[in-house]
Amino acid sequence: MQKARAKDYIIFIIMLILSIIFLSPIFIVLLNSFKGKFFISDTPFQLPNGSTSVGLENYTGGVAKTDFFSAFGMSVFITVFSVAVIVLLTAMTAWYITRVKGKFSSIIYYAFVFSMIVPFQMVMFTMTKTANMLHLDNPIGIIFIYLGFGAGLSVFLFSGFVKSIPLEVEEAVMIDGCGPVQAFFKVVFPILKPIAITVAILNVMWIWNDYLLPKLVIGTEYQTIPLAIQYLKGGYGSIDMGAMMAMLVLAIVPIIIFYLFCQKYIIEGVVAGAVKG
Repeated sequence: MQKARAKDYIIFIIMLILSIIFLSPIFIVLLNSFKGKFFISDTPFQLPNGSTSVGLENYTGGVAKTDFFSAFGMSVFITVFSVAVIVLLTAMTAWYITRVKGKFSSIIYYAFVFSMIVPFQMVMFTMTKTANMLHLDNPIGIIFIYLGFGAGLSVFLFSGFVKSIPLEVEEAVMIDGCGPVQAFFKVVFPILKPIAITVAILNVMWIWNDYLLPKLVIGTEYQTIPLAIQYLKGGYGSIDMGAMMAMLVLAIVPIIIFYLFCQKYIIEGVVAGAVKG
């Protein structure tokens, strides 16, 4: 009993230390968002006080300089529609390649799995040129590019879960007169809800925070939040650190809130797909 308690205490201490390590960067950013830019580099770990604190000046100044709300709207648009397209189309793809057995479906499945291990840096220049040629260098076009890069992991997760669904359920619906498409949307897709939420959460966190792909594809014409924050850099390497810290806080808050509300579905969905698949 004492050994078990000692083991639990050790695990608790280790997890506490890891939590502090992982949360400390966010705390430091929040801390410095209320300090003057000259004090951030000199005393980054010091609490804001009368001489170093600027109140909400960094927030108001940062919002004005970056046109934050316009960038926020662009990030919401790209993230919401990209995730919706990824979840819907990859769920249908996973259902097809799982139910239709054959060499063709196996090749498609392993192609998606292979795409998960291809580094983005290998294809980014070719992808950028192709996107320009196909006129995908806009907020709508980038949605389909995100679909391409997010499909591998999403299909892999959905496929593991689809295998757990008894085929008899779909056959019973088809006997009642439903076609394959109706069977998918009326029976299969509702059952996929746990893993669909997991896929949505993982892609939201990736797309919302992504800087490189919007930078390469849509450039400066349509700014997402990560792109807008970069424009706080001035000439000769000068950076308005105070405003940048404040904008980073505003960028982090929505995704943290979203994750806190949905975090339980991540473990449930991944475990269900892994065990049942």
